[in-house]
Amino acid sequence: MAKTVSYGIIGCGMMGQEHLRNIALLPGTRVAAIFEPDAAMRAAAATLVPGAAMVDSAAAIIADPAVDCILIASPNFLHFRQLREIAETRPLPILVEKPLFTDPHDALAVRQFARNYPAPVWVAMEYRYMPPVSAFVAQAAEATGGIRMLTIREHRYPFLAKVGDWNRFNRNSGGTFVEKCCHFFDLMRLILEAEPVRVMASAGQAVNHLDERYGGETPDILDNGYVIVEFDSGARAMLELCMFAEGSRYQEEISAVGATGKIECQVPGPGRFWPAHLGEAPTAQVIVSPRNPAGPRAVPIPVDAALLAAGDHNGSTFYQHQRFVEVVRGNAAVEVSLDDGWKAVAMGMAAQRSAREGLAVDLPLEPSSLV
Repeated sequence: MAKTVSYGIIGCGMMGQEHLRNIALLPGTRVAAIFEPDAAMRAAAATLVPGAAMVDSAAAIIADPAVDCILIASPNFLHFRQLREIAETRPLPILVEKPLFTDPHDALAVRQFARNYPAPVWVAMEYRYMPPVSAFVAQAAEATGGIRMLTIREHRYPFLAKVGDWNRFNRNSGGTFVEKCCHFFDLMRLILEAEPVRVMASAGQAVNHLDERYGGETPDILDNGYVIVEFDSGARAMLELCMFAEGSRYQEEISAVGATGKIECQVPGPGRFWPAHLGEAPTAQVIVSPRNPAGPRAVPIPVDAALLAAGDHNGSTFYQHQRFVEVVRGNAAVEVSLDDGWKAVAMGMAAQRSAREGLAVDLPLEPSSLV
């Protein structure tokens, strides 16, 4: 029987608690210790995992001999600081939530960290592991004959309230194209199997959070935008984001088109937000539309009800942990590397800059060019 893998958790707010619910569904795992400074979030985490030790610092998590690996699910601006604290104290396997970093001044240090850290680090890009997205990725090359155009559309709800309202400001989150959209830039690279060479963006804050004030400040996060990315393969990708469109049937829609056909993926948002008066929430699906013979073929991609109930990401958090645990056990390799995480942030920062300055940003970016 495989050894039980014991997690230490740094940060147990909304996303951290989703991780707790999914770890609980995974055989051969347990949560040994949790550090969460907010009293309400700490109490909620203790209810979910009554056997875990509640400690007063990240250092206590790192030093706990019962801990085999660490999950970082703290606010964005703390991720890299906590990675360095682990490296300086007791290097362990790490699953770190996206984005990997938020301050462009840290870009070079993150590169150096990636070269020197002696244990596995997996960057949490949950969208890769949504069953409908995984099915889309597996079929995309064959369905299209080679992707030439890729479009990702997310029409969703506004940013939710977080502890201390940290996600209302670019300085804490990295900006919407970093905080929210690094997932999608990661998917672009994964799906196209290519690297970005140019980013062009247009975006703004049109509807959300304009009437909110925190310490006398109005939030400055984007709530809508378009990003076009050109890749070294000659393919092009576009992101369309709207964060005041929670009335949509599907939250994420991905399409890829090539010389021989088109493939689409449609993913509903969190079931807890689906209007009860409309009945059952929609089921994700993948649609393949060949050019010859023409005609779409739709295949539903249902997700286990227990996994849907455990979080807001269509079951992906469970599947991500399933793979990460095998890395901790030494049976598998990291699938989302520090390099993947760095590039997703760099693309997001390039999009933020392009939207702000009204110019195209050439890639690849050197760390110094992110500042």
